[in-house]
Amino acid sequence: MPDHIWALLAGFALDLLLGDPQWLYHPVRVIGSYISWAEKKLRARGGNLRAGAVFLTASTILLTMAAAALLMRLSGLLGRAPHFIAMALLDWMGVSVTCMAKESRGVARALEDGVEAGRAQVARIVGRDTQTLSEEEIIKATVETVAENTTDGVISPMLYAALGGPVLLWGFKAASTLDSMVGYLDEKYRDVGWSSARTDDVLNFVPARLTALLMCLAAFLSGLDGKNAWRIVRRDHANHKSPNCAWSEAAAAGALHIQLGGTHDYFGKPVEKPTIGDADRPARRGDIAKVNRLLYVSGALAAALIALAALALQ
Repeated sequence: MPDHIWALLAGFALDLLLGDPQWLYHPVRVIGSYISWAEKKLRARGGNLRAGAVFLTASTILLTMAAAALLMRLSGLLGRAPHFIAMALLDWMGVSVTCMAKESRGVARALEDGVEAGRAQVARIVGRDTQTLSEEEIIKATVETVAENTTDGVISPMLYAALGGPVLLWGFKAASTLDSMVGYLDEKYRDVGWSSARTDDVLNFVPARLTALLMCLAAFLSGLDGKNAWRIVRRDHANHKSPNCAWSEAAAAGALHIQLGGTHDYFGKPVEKPTIGDADRPARRGDIAKVNRLLYVSGALAAALIALAALALQ
């Protein structure tokens, strides 16, 4: 297999073993700092924010890819082993299985101390307003976030790393960070974030659909209802404002026999969304552990698929 595939598998293994250590200054924070700085500059300059949005999107992605390419170039000058290590480390920091699972488990633990603690904890991982969420709504929000992150934080980065190594992976991570920071439809971000949201939609189009398939298979393999997951994916994959989010959320909802989606408050205003899945039963705390199983197994299946594809193409 090519070195960049071995490096991706090594990076995936490192993520499973170590997650994102607290002491590590993650590259996403650097990307986020640039986005905040550039957004402020664009707003201060005034004028056509929609045109400035294109600059914000393009500059963030291109600068991130250039930095990754420079690291690859410099490590390559030191030899094959340092180059491989650099690739594996960048892949490790670009995949977020363990971090997402840890954050979601934190929500489950917080709920043991009451709804208020759960609201505070889930606010770390969701964009919606959490002040009035019930326990079941907190659980559903966590399940939705883990399902969505299975695409954004695991399958998409792995696919782009397989296609173009760390440079392409980090180009995707830059687009994903842009979307999470400015890709909203409210008045504040609509003009400055439209191109970031569209870019993220395009980059996640194929991975979202692959993720749904992998999650259905993961449901079969992890003792959940894979057949129902596939049924809900086929029925509800378009039940979202995003062209991609409902694919993995539908797989999770079907596998768990719960209903996700619906209307929630964002920045103090209700945003109406279709429901995903059937309300066969209320969501329970144990569903957080179950969706994490889907997260881990889907990631492992993606790694296996990439390795098999690389071997077949040799």
